[in-house]
Formats: sequence, C-alpha cells, structure tokens
Amino acid sequence: MRSLKHGRNISVSVENITPFGIWIFVEGKECFLSYKDYPYFKDQTLKAIQHVQLLHGYHLYWPELDVDLEIDNLENPEKYPLKTQIIKKHLSSRSNKRAIARQ
Repeated sequence: MRSLKHGRNISVSVENITPFGIWIFVEGKECFLSYKDYPYFKDQTLKAIQHVQLLHGYHLYWPELDVDLEIDNLENPEKYPLKTQIIKKHLSSRSNKRAIARQ
C-alpha cells in the first residue's frame, strides 16, 4: 500500500532540550549545542527553540531568537574559537554597567 500524500521532508528538528543544552538533528546528523558554547538558547521558551529553519542547505535560523548558525560552526567548532570569547566579553561588560548603575 502506498500513501497518496507524502510527508514533509524534515531537514532540521530539535530532538531534545536538556538542562545542559539542546540536541538538533540536521541533514542526517545529530548535533549538541551546549548552553556554555551557545548561551543565547538558555532560558528561552520551548516554542522559540523548536522553531528552527534550515536555509540554503547550510544555514540554521531561529527567527524568534534572531540566532543564525552555519552547520560548519557545529561540525567544526575549532574553526570558530572567538565565538564564546566575544559573548563572554559582551555579557561581562553588561553586568559591569549594571553594577556601576547600582552604586
């Protein structure tokens, strides 16, 4: 028996959300995005994290979070060593401004 209507071709999906990060399935591979390396996913809603799109076959986009990642970033993180340093610098400068404002 053959189905008259084909299902959607799912090229990317969020498989699991844990206290440590999220698991996504993209182009036949599973990838883990830890909150340590990708802090912009922490404390977000399930709906926002699960709403991910694969654009052009290599670009992941979370429209509700305004987050863009290339698949190469997930497969070869050693090529992108500055990503977490930039985020940490940005976050620490924001917290310093808050501390100064409280004084």
